[in-house]
Formats: sequence, C-alpha cells, structure tokens
Amino acid sequence: MRVSLKWLREIMPDVQQHCDDLDAFVYTLDMTGTAVEAVTVTGDSLDGVVVGQIIEKTKHSAADTLWVTQVDVAADELLQIVCGADNFQIGDKVPVATVGSTLPGGMKIKKTKLRGELSCGMNCSARELQVGGDADGLLILPKDAPVGTPFARYYNLSDTILDLEITPNRPDCLSMQGIAREVAAVFGLPTPAFDDSTPSGEAAECVHNYATVDVQDSDACPRYAAKVIRGVSVGQSPDWLVQRVEACGARSINNIVDVTNLVMFETGQPFHAFDLDAIAADEQGRAGVIVRRARAGETITTLDEVERTLTPENLLIADAKGPITLAGVMGAANTEVSEQTTNILLEAAVFEQVITSRTSRGFQLISESSLRFERGVDSENTLAALERCAALIAQLGQGQVASGTIDHYPAPYKRRTITLPLRQVNALLGTNLDLKTCADILDRLCFCVKTDSKNDQLMVTVPGFRDEVRREVDLIEEILRLYGMENTPATLPGGRQRTGGLTAVQKLRRKLERTLCAQGLYETLTLPFANPADYEKLGVTHDFARLHNPLAHDQSVLRAQLLPNLLHSLALNKNRGTRNVQLFEIGTVFRAVEGRKQPQEREQVAAVICGSWHDRAWNRTARDLDFYDAKGIVETLLRELGIQKTSFVAPDDTAYPYLQPGRIAEVHIAGRSIGVVGEVHPRVATAFDSDDAIVCFELQCKALYRAAKDTDNVQMPSKYPGIDFDVALLVDQDVSAESIAHHLTTLGKKTPLHSVRLFDLYQGDKLPAGKKSLAFSLRYQADDRTLTHAQLEPAHQALLQQLEKATGATLRE
Repeated sequence: MRVSLKWLREIMPDVQQHCDDLDAFVYTLDMTGTAVEAVTVTGDSLDGVVVGQIIEKTKHSAADTLWVTQVDVAADELLQIVCGADNFQIGDKVPVATVGSTLPGGMKIKKTKLRGELSCGMNCSARELQVGGDADGLLILPKDAPVGTPFARYYNLSDTILDLEITPNRPDCLSMQGIAREVAAVFGLPTPAFDDSTPSGEAAECVHNYATVDVQDSDACPRYAAKVIRGVSVGQSPDWLVQRVEACGARSINNIVDVTNLVMFETGQPFHAFDLDAIAADEQGRAGVIVRRARAGETITTLDEVERTLTPENLLIADAKGPITLAGVMGAANTEVSEQTTNILLEAAVFEQVITSRTSRGFQLISESSLRFERGVDSENTLAALERCAALIAQLGQGQVASGTIDHYPAPYKRRTITLPLRQVNALLGTNLDLKTCADILDRLCFCVKTDSKNDQLMVTVPGFRDEVRREVDLIEEILRLYGMENTPATLPGGRQRTGGLTAVQKLRRKLERTLCAQGLYETLTLPFANPADYEKLGVTHDFARLHNPLAHDQSVLRAQLLPNLLHSLALNKNRGTRNVQLFEIGTVFRAVEGRKQPQEREQVAAVICGSWHDRAWNRTARDLDFYDAKGIVETLLRELGIQKTSFVAPDDTAYPYLQPGRIAEVHIAGRSIGVVGEVHPRVATAFDSDDAIVCFELQCKALYRAAKDTDNVQMPSKYPGIDFDVALLVDQDVSAESIAHHLTTLGKKTPLHSVRLFDLYQGDKLPAGKKSLAFSLRYQADDRTLTHAQLEPAHQALLQQLEKATGATLRE
C-alpha cells in the first residue's frame, strides 16, 4: 500500500508535527506493526526545472516553426532558449528546464545549437514534465507564479510516499482512511472525520428506471449496490486527480476510471464503472445486471483482451447476453467506459473472499480490487463510498446522478461484542494494566468500549472494518501494539516444576544424525515436492499424494522416497565440479491412502555416496566407494543405536529395479525388512546426470527407533590378553559368511568368545564341488583372568561341533 503523506496531511492536519521527523515517524509505524518497506520523495526528478518568464520572442532566422526566446529564471542573466511551441506570448510564465537537469522521461538538458542558434535550456510542456495535460504547447502557468521558484514546489509535486507492508489480517489499512485511523491511534491524535457527503444535483429520475440487479448467489455476493450517472463527459483527468492516483501507484486512464481508483484508495471499497448503454436491456429498456456463477465452459474476454474459459467456481457480473465482468477481478471489454460513454452504471459490491482469491490467482489476475476483496471489504461502508464516488464522477464528468440507490443487502452485517477480562490481558502480557488504560487504547483504535468495573472486564464491540478481530487474544494483541513491546516486562513462562528436555525419539534422531556425520556424510535438506517422472526413471510406481496447486510442473506431487531428490542434489554437485559426494537426509515421505483426505506420512533416512572419501595424494591412493562402504555405514549405524538381531538378506533382483542386481541387500531387524542398501543401477545414474558409480541406502526411521536400545553405558575393555584361533570352514556355496558368524556368536555365548572376524574366502578346484572355504579369526578373552590354550581347547572344539550340527560347516583339511 502506497501512502502519500501530502494526502495524509490533508485528511488529518495534526499529523504534520510527526511527519516533520520522518525517521521517527517511520520507526514508530514499524514498532506498531505497520512496516514501512520504502520511502520515496517525489519531485526529485524535476530538480533544475524552475518557473521562468518569457521576456522576448522572435522568429528563428533559419526555421519557420521555431522561436528564439529570452527567458528570465531569476538568474544573473537571461537564458536564450530555442522553442518549437507556438501557444505562448511575451510575459507568459512557463516551466523551464535549465542546463544540467534531467526530465522524467530521461532526457538530459544540454547547451546546444539548433539551426545555428544557441539554446541554453528547454521550455516545457505538461506532458514532458509528466504532470498530465497536453503535449502540443507549453504549460502556461498563472501570472502570479514566482519566477525562479522550483517548479515541483510551485506545482505542489513534492511529496513523500511510504510503501507499507500490510499484513493479510489488516485489510482496513489498504485505504487512506484506514491508515489515517491507524496513525491517529498510534500518535494519540483525534480520530479523523471523513467526507461522507451525498451527491449534489441528483436528477429527478430514479435509478430503478434505468437499471435492475438480480443477485442469484447471496453467499458469494453479500452486498451489491449501484448508482446511475447520466450525461457524463469522459475525458482527461485534472492534474490534481492524476497526481493523487499516480502517487498511489496506479496509472491515470480517464476522469471516470481515475475517480473509481481514487475513492478505492481512499475508502478501501473497490468500484467498477460500466457503460450503461452497453448492458443488455429488458423489455422496459432498463439495463439488467445479473450476479451469478459462471457456467462450465463459458468464456469472457477481459479488458486485457484475453479470452478466458470459466468454471462454476467463478463469480460473474452478467447481463442477458453473457458475462460483463469477472466479479471482483477484472471487467469485460464489451462494457468498458470509453470516450463515447455518456451514461454510467457504478457498482460497489462485497464479494466472498475465497471465491475472489481463487479466481484472481487461478487466472493470474492480481489487481488492487481483487487484493482488497480477497482480504475482506467493509460492507458497512459500501453505501457511503458509493455516494462519494458517484458525486465525484458527476462533478468531474459534468453529469447528473439518478436519484436513489440499488442496494441488495439481504443479511446486514452484525457487529460482534467480545468480553475481555482484565486478568486475561495481564496474564498473557505479564503486565499490570488497569481497565482505563486498556479501554483508552481500544477506543483510540475505534472500537466501541464499555467498562464493567464490577466484574473487572471490558465489553468491546468490533466495527465492520476490523472484522478480523474475533477473539479475546486479538484484542490483547491490539492493546500490546499501542502499549508497546518495550514497555512489557520480560518474564519466564510458567511451568509445572520440571525442566524441558528431548523426547526419546528426538534423542535417537540426533544420535542418527551424529553417527552419519561422524562417518563422513553431510546432511542436506530437500523440498518435500517431487516430479513423477523421477520415479519413472527409477522404474517404480507409488500412490502419489498429488498437489492441487503445485508451484511448478516438476513439483506436482509429494515425495514418496528421499532417493530421487538426493540424486538430483548429487548431480548438482557433480555438475559443479565436486567429484566426492556423500549426502544423507532424514525426512518425511508421503503416500496417498484411498478414502483418506490426508496422505500417510513416514520418516526415512537415506544417503547417496559417490567418488571416494578423499582425493589422491602423494602418500595415499583414492579408492572408489562401493557397496561395502554403504553397508559398513549401515552396520555402524545399527551398532550405535544398540540394535541387535540384524541381518543383510539378498532380495529378489526385481524387487528394486533402480539398484544393480547382485549388489543389493535388504536390511532386516528380527527377520523384518526395514530398508535396503545397494549400488544404483548405471541406467538410473545416467538418467540423473551421473556417469560414476553411486551407492545408497534407504531405511525406515520408525523401525530403527523401535528396535534401538540404550548404548550410553560404556564397558571397559579387559586388561587380560586374549587368544586367537583361526579356523577355515568348508561350507556349501549358498551358505553366507554372515550366517556362520551369527551362529558362532550365538553358540559362543557360554564361552569366553569375544569376537568373530572373517578374513578369507576361497573358491577353487581344490575344493569339493559346490563348496567354498570361509576363514574366521575367533578371539577368546576373559575379564577376570588370563586364559590358556589348554583351558580353551575343549570349549573351542565343542563350539565347532555345535556349529557343524547347526550349519554343516566342517574344518577344512
């Protein structure tokens, strides 16, 4: 919202003393919630343009259409200026751009020769100075204009424009009246009185003789009011109107449209002016306006000359022939006001916020009107604003307002009254305010306040322009804004005699993060949105949770896996020259569930690693990361979380089409799969712009948290030496080393077996067919004594016998 301080001073002259110190004025507004984003001083572009008087006027010796003038600008000598205009006489006063100045269009004024005559400046037209008016001749100023005065100051162009950030909950501040009320409350000034005068010179004919209104959907249009102005002359706006409209950020169009914009900026009520004669008439010759929903497939050509296809979600202003306005958003070309217009139907309405918002954003037609309608328009002010707008149109368009007003308002607005206990105010703010202080603040904000001293509370009636105030806390917020955060004591929130802390799941999640970071991975965060095409690259299908209004075509669903987004992050790093990439993410994935509005959510941890842990150096080589590196990361993670009964199981090759067959392992806890670790298939890596080998894993966090155990208790290593036994076991080809190690660990619980480590695998012709050799190092160690071979030998042999019975593993000869 752009606010002209010149206009604000006209509304409330008392504010001048505060505007003089602009920095303090802006700071105070910021501190009370009306943030000032920018400050612009207008008239700066006219530096060097002054009031001058024509002293001499002679024909140019070499050009019939040029004049050589001598101009007095209150300088030491007269300026000789060559001029092409012909609408001035000796003694006229005109704006003069002196050498060195720059006009608003970017033209720099230099000393030059025109057809041999020296020209030291430029006599200006109104259009050249962008103050409206004609470009055919010079702007002739009144005879009392003081020579040498800066033109911007004389023409009252100097202004300070504040660009305010208006939050969605303050639609009242989208008007000069709302800003004036806010400024008055903030600085303790009298509440300004606004011009609510009715049209003068009303015609004898009644408005109902010229137009009818049929509102078919009162929920979508709670109020629709209209007036008729006849015999208007559409033309250029006067300079004061142009300046005021442009100060608010709008472009001057004509006197009718400019008035509707001016009163909208003034009151916050949007308007639309129709060419009355362009609206389809009924049998009695009256323009018939219909407020209805659009029909499926119906079209409208808006003022930007774009044909738009409508749906029943859109609200229309129509006539018997079809749509004439996209309600609250943009008018149609077939009823717009033009230079041939003589009769006008002026509309002021209130449209339902959600419908307007969906229509304007669906068609990408965000306008000053739609912005106000979607945030809420004060229906109590509709008629007063309409009367003022009609009066100005009649005044500037030299027309007459038909008597009476069409006003469809079946359910008038009912103001709500909120009971505000004083104890609730002080309990929430930590203050010790009294009833009078709270009542005075709310009264300054134009709330109607009654004090109930007996019950120590306030009865607050909310005006229509503050309809967003609905609860006690909303009123408390208003009190705090004006009382001042700096005056509110800092207090600690109340508790129940206990300190805060992390939940068990939060602790496990942090341990998960720390463990992965400690192994050299970097945490990343990606957006929860995804492109279905990425999952086609993976070769998998999901029940996607689709977005109704996606930000982009490649973010149309919620992610079902973390892996595709991580692969994009890896590719981005690779494309920027980073060869070694190790990334992980802990995040939520989504799945649509039939019959449920909300998708099912699950937390996953996933990682992608590529390249090597370090670059090649003189004292070390760079080894490419592979499946076993990813598997080792997962094993360490499971160990740090204290998870037991884990195993890695080779799945069916078709279960994970995006992973390389033979380099996949499902991660099982107590026999149940909780994720997968493997190498990304080269086809998939290429599809995600990577030519290097990529390994990854994806795990379900809930399963990890459920199986995790406390591992904070540290066990001291034994101070007694251990004894190693190396055994080579002959097993079938389909027996995994993991299963043998698991059996050894389980069977060795009753012995001092400390660890089991695989150190060799042999497959060759010297072994029986269908067999392989697995060599393990078994370490025995006790915490209370030194063991001897003689003591361990019987237990060791018994362990091998039990292993043979359980798995068929025999000692290799």
